[in-house]
Amino acid sequence: MRISVDAMGGDFAPREIVAGSIQAAEKIQGLEKIYLVGNEAAIQSELNKHKGPIPSCIEIVHCTEVVGMGESPATAIRRKKDSSIARSVELVKDGKADAVFSAGNTGAAVAAATLKLRTLKGVSRPAIATVMPTPEKPFVLLDAGANPDSTPEMIQQYAVMGSIYSREILGVENPSVGLLSIGEEDAKGNETTKKTFRLLQETDINFTGNVESRDLYDGKVSVAVCDGFVGNVVLKTSEAVAKMIGNWLKDMFKQNIFRILGYVFARGVFKEMKTHADPSSYGGAPLLGANGIVIIGHGSSNAFATFNGIRVATEAVDHHVNHLIEDELKRINPET
Repeated sequence: MRISVDAMGGDFAPREIVAGSIQAAEKIQGLEKIYLVGNEAAIQSELNKHKGPIPSCIEIVHCTEVVGMGESPATAIRRKKDSSIARSVELVKDGKADAVFSAGNTGAAVAAATLKLRTLKGVSRPAIATVMPTPEKPFVLLDAGANPDSTPEMIQQYAVMGSIYSREILGVENPSVGLLSIGEEDAKGNETTKKTFRLLQETDINFTGNVESRDLYDGKVSVAVCDGFVGNVVLKTSEAVAKMIGNWLKDMFKQNIFRILGYVFARGVFKEMKTHADPSSYGGAPLLGANGIVIIGHGSSNAFATFNGIRVATEAVDHHVNHLIEDELKRINPET
């Protein structure tokens, strides 16, 4: 198993990315190579801080450019040929790596994968599949931002890809798929969701109908599909609400000594809840539909998130996720 890692991507790169890659090299079985792609001097400086021998599977691939978080994705990929994200994806394209992980500019990662790897047969556009935590079990939300304007046919493909990912990586047997809309009734939604509803009814997946955003965290579905505009709004809103509640609780517990004592006694509960909801434990979001395994980490990815991103990448390769997607889409639409 060979994984290329964008060592310069993310708010805490290369420090956290290198640290997480070392953890992965030490703990994940079957890793033949981890390519750390980026500025050699900066990466080597972080490797030198590691206490103990550097795993022999780690290799630096030097490049001279970095795509900033605020840069235009398509423009940056065209102009910065020697950027860490472009070179990381090229390692997959050239067959030197089996998968890529990047916590850098999400749009640039999508653009690089789409332009350099293209898409799987039967896939119109790749979609970002984000694993969202709930009190009982996580669900997969896609598209979470790759394609703001998605056709019904594309959303049908998202449903198939998300169902396979939920089954193979999250271990959900016969995942239930819901179409995100403004009401549970069949007739609710705009023209896109109505047409998508009919397509999903004809698709051989466990489609359970429309689902409202308020029901996403009740465990009603294993996979929720929508266009990238709606999906990204749901994702960013969920992150903001979670952060607000956390800060709100901190302020309320500090108001008097009795509340502080209450927090002390309930500290274990809050710690467990935080761990359960921590996006770092899920590693990153796969770009499903790209002709190669691409895992996109959060911009604030730390070493733990990087470790899990590499872990998820190896699992996707081991489970032949892309082959399963191609086979299923070919079965549903033989003409493609």
